[in-house]
Amino acid sequence: MDDQNKNLLVATALSFAVILVWFVLFPPPEPTVNPDAAVPTATEGATPTIAATPDAAPGSTGVTTQASPTVVEDAPRVPIETDRVVGSISLVGGRIDDLSLKNYRVSLAEDADVVHLLNPVGSERPYYALFGWAPGGGLTLDDVPSVTTNWSVESGDTLNADSPVTLRWDSPNGTVFRRTIEIDEDFMFTVTQSVENTSGDALTMAPYGLIARHGEPADLKNFFILHEGVVAMADGTLAEIDYSDMTDFAVDPAEGARAEVTQVAENGWIGFTDHYWMTTIIPENGTAFRQVAKYSDASNIYQTEAVQPTITIGPGETREVSTQLFAGAKEWETIREYQQSGVDRFIDAIDWGWFFFLTKPIFWLLHHLNVLIGNMGWAIIGLTLIIKAVLFPLAYKSYVSMAKMKELQPEMEKIKERAGDDRQKLQQEMMEMYKKEKVNPASGCLPILLQIPIFFSLYKVIFVTLELRHAPWLGPFQDLSAPDPTSIMNLFGLLPWAAPTPGSLLALVFIGILPLLLGISMWLQQKLNPAPTDATQAMIFAWMPWVFMFMLGGFASGLVVYWIANNTITFTQQYLIMRSQGYKPDVFGNIKSGVKRNPKTGQK
Repeated sequence: MDDQNKNLLVATALSFAVILVWFVLFPPPEPTVNPDAAVPTATEGATPTIAATPDAAPGSTGVTTQASPTVVEDAPRVPIETDRVVGSISLVGGRIDDLSLKNYRVSLAEDADVVHLLNPVGSERPYYALFGWAPGGGLTLDDVPSVTTNWSVESGDTLNADSPVTLRWDSPNGTVFRRTIEIDEDFMFTVTQSVENTSGDALTMAPYGLIARHGEPADLKNFFILHEGVVAMADGTLAEIDYSDMTDFAVDPAEGARAEVTQVAENGWIGFTDHYWMTTIIPENGTAFRQVAKYSDASNIYQTEAVQPTITIGPGETREVSTQLFAGAKEWETIREYQQSGVDRFIDAIDWGWFFFLTKPIFWLLHHLNVLIGNMGWAIIGLTLIIKAVLFPLAYKSYVSMAKMKELQPEMEKIKERAGDDRQKLQQEMMEMYKKEKVNPASGCLPILLQIPIFFSLYKVIFVTLELRHAPWLGPFQDLSAPDPTSIMNLFGLLPWAAPTPGSLLALVFIGILPLLLGISMWLQQKLNPAPTDATQAMIFAWMPWVFMFMLGGFASGLVVYWIANNTITFTQQYLIMRSQGYKPDVFGNIKSGVKRNPKTGQK
């Protein structure tokens, strides 16, 4: 075997290794339940500790806030009702702990439930937002509202975009606490906390907002390409912390739990992000605050906090602090509008990945194509056309070079015969010929090298962004973020039995129509050129399209649609450019020669 064949085999092996690693690391995700997560329920009796409250003031010690033994799920409530969300606020603690997203369902089934985002204490997996005051100076926990405080409704019956709700609580020392909650037409709450000091002494306390999550999410993907967990912005620096990393935090005595603390000087936010949904605490711009991500081993509670500086309320004085809470879907356009209205780098709450400089513009273009066309599948094909148009100058040079290389093939064979085993002479004569004919044999690699990060970025876009979730194309393809639902097993829906379950071994073997078209498009692209004369090379090239077909069969349908469109456009470009250079690809002849069987050798 000569060096060229050895190099080809090594390169091919490495390519397949990369693909296999990608396939292993990035398989089609399956919702899984963490069996090790200890989830408090109503049947367990008393609810667990929420974790340590924030420091009330510099030099003060942290105090522990105990959760209410009362099942908050059954507490008196104030309804929440807008065009986009429905839920309620618990008057025990004043928690925002019941919220569903009316525009999103858990599946494509007609009777599927809407997505439920926040859950009260007493439910299977409590997940809620809580606001309050940490006592400073001579105040005690009894002097400020806590998680067990029974609030009363001072004004408002139902929270909606046009009607805020104000809660009130009078402390034993006569201080009046109010909490006014507003919501816009999308997913942003504004919580204004006020303190009316009716005493003759000054009061010191620190306002805070927190989001608590009891146990890991039930539908945690644990997928390498997707971040799930804490997401935070601190003065322009983005932090992403997985749930598994939170359990490894060092214990912070001041926080009373495993914690990571960041001081924010001006702008920031912190919360939890899921695949498509998010909850985030957002203090006012220009406000310094302490950003905390913590985990309690004893109660299995994950918590994020935004603790603002201590304020002093003089006798007869009223002070108020406003904080925003985002709780909803990670819609690109909605989040971008919040960013434009002042939430610093809020768009980065979407996990754009390492190739963000490609991922962001690709999604921007895909989004606007979808708005223009009205169909995400055709928008992906339109995106492919635009990408190929941008790369066309490089592709043109590449295909012209390939056509010239085909014309020079006879001369290359002559050089090999003259050089014999003299590798140095062979290389010298080859380089002289390339220089004379102005051919760059490496130019054909440039379009491929550029396609790799584009392919990865598009995969990120299709998997991560909400806009691809349940996005239909045509026929059976009603969710481009999911694998092809068709299967050879039932002749793509013609036979009266179901296709294999997505993600199963049968689904991997009995692929759908899109992976099949992908394999055929790759195979036809190969047939633009004659099969290599070397048997080893010919075998590798013959198998490659079908190996890719099965490997990409479990990927998102939208990604396979892109790859098919890309192969089709590439085939057309290469065919026309090669013909314009005087080389006429014999596609049918190459197909015919490829299916011919080699003659059997005679018996010795």
